[in-house]
Amino acid sequence: MKIEEAKHYHRIDAVIVGAGLAGLRAALELAKNNQEVGVITKVYPTRSHSGAAQGGIAAALANVAEDSPELHMFDTIKGSDYLGDQDVIELFVNESIKTVYEFEHMGVPFSRTGDGKINQRPFGGHSSPRACFSADITGHVLLHTLYEQCLKYQVHFFNEFQVFSLLIKDNISRGVVAWDIRNGGLHIFHSKAVLLATGGYGRAFKISSNAFANTGDSLGLILENHLPLEDMEFVQFHPTGLYKHGILLSEAARGEGGYITNNEGERFMKHYAAEKMELAPRDVVSRAEQTEIIEGRGINGKACVHLDLRHLGHSKIMERLPQVRELALNYINTDCIKEPIPIQPTAHYSMGGIPANTKTEVIRNVNGEIIKGLYTAGEASCLSLHGANRLGTNSVQGAATFGRIAGESMSEFTKSGSYESLIPDPLDQAQKKISQLIDGTGKEKHAPIREELQENMTRYLGIFRNEKDMLIMKKKIKELQEKYRQVAIDDKGEVFNLDLIEAFELRNLLDFSEVLIEGALARRESRGAHYRTDFPKRDDEHWLKHTLSWKTETGVKLDHSKKVIIYWDRFPPQERKY
Repeated sequence: MKIEEAKHYHRIDAVIVGAGLAGLRAALELAKNNQEVGVITKVYPTRSHSGAAQGGIAAALANVAEDSPELHMFDTIKGSDYLGDQDVIELFVNESIKTVYEFEHMGVPFSRTGDGKINQRPFGGHSSPRACFSADITGHVLLHTLYEQCLKYQVHFFNEFQVFSLLIKDNISRGVVAWDIRNGGLHIFHSKAVLLATGGYGRAFKISSNAFANTGDSLGLILENHLPLEDMEFVQFHPTGLYKHGILLSEAARGEGGYITNNEGERFMKHYAAEKMELAPRDVVSRAEQTEIIEGRGINGKACVHLDLRHLGHSKIMERLPQVRELALNYINTDCIKEPIPIQPTAHYSMGGIPANTKTEVIRNVNGEIIKGLYTAGEASCLSLHGANRLGTNSVQGAATFGRIAGESMSEFTKSGSYESLIPDPLDQAQKKISQLIDGTGKEKHAPIREELQENMTRYLGIFRNEKDMLIMKKKIKELQEKYRQVAIDDKGEVFNLDLIEAFELRNLLDFSEVLIEGALARRESRGAHYRTDFPKRDDEHWLKHTLSWKTETGVKLDHSKKVIIYWDRFPPQERKY
């Protein structure tokens, strides 16, 4: 029997891996262009991590204050510590206005001003209120609205499927192979185009705002296909994670006027960012919090400070920040109307990821040559929109805008393209990974290895870094990778084998973490979220460039010849002050 006649063979114009904002927006665009599209997601679409985005979506609508795309562009470039590619940022700020009005016309219930316009609140690093919001559940309403639209346009959903391999040959994408989590068995998805939109990789750290599903799966798949990742050393820590849990309390809490205080009740941001205070960019606030904790000004000697909302009053909190209050009540029994909330920095966002051009096509080298038919958008990608540090609400906007652009690019490609022949034995690579785990006789278990990875990444590759600590982590990652080779799982079945899925996720976590470590060691400067105590200054002379990283048989290969695109006449690099 030919593989095309097999029970688990699907032939479809475009495949989207991931059902967050980027994936759903791309799927909707493809469907509107009469292309058959399938979305493969390991969780139910409305459980995608985009739904956890609370504070807003950035666009220079100027509904509550003077603003412009040019000002939004400057704030984003400055926030990126001048590592963001300015052609990407210019495209982003101009398209973002269209994106918000599209959402409004789809029926997103934005919060409104008194005269009926979309309301906008201040956010960290932005010089004007431009976060369009729906109370503090913005990501939730955007995600649900997009899912409804996708159903309307008959997008096919393959829920609870885990992609195990990419089908790439001769620099051409031919589809993916995925495991059916609910029923077992591998499925071949033969397609003209593939979009990788699997989100971030915060689960490499112990304290993280990321969902358990955020394990950087597409990054691992890229590395095993001898393709590069970009700027992996830049990981953003969000300043308002719930103490010990890491669960995100929206930056909207500070946008609405919340204070951050130490054990003396002092608003200590006046010492670190006197002009912006709590609304400085996230990397600045997180470093300030960690410094207060290290110097003994944490609350009751613990590794936390306070987020104080009491002065906002009951009615404003219930109108604008109901989820912030609910999370603090449910998880640490703290009512923010009556008492401050203990918070600590939490691993939150991945500036690095799969390199791509402005059409979201995945690139394979410093010359910008592409993998034909392979695309990426959202947090899994690195275009580079955010550079060394992302401003709040730019991620939601980036996912939606470049998700749409990906859908447009893929539609153009699939309409004129044809199905490339499948690679020989397309199931082999995925089946080997599964057999290694199910049939393995090793004595190691994946859970302790994952826990050890997370604890050590938090300790040695956290907010503050130095060569000594990172060399310890480099040695540790090799030890953990060696242990992983001896991993076997207890569940030998096929139906809902989460033992298998978690073991596979660990493989991806270990692979990209090694790349992250090597990139951080090589970048001998401090820029944005990458702060080295042994090199505390930004070094534009030597490091105004991107990092491309490949996994090879002899280790990680780095290339720093990819230049940052700068409009020197408009936005030359300058000292970053707030």
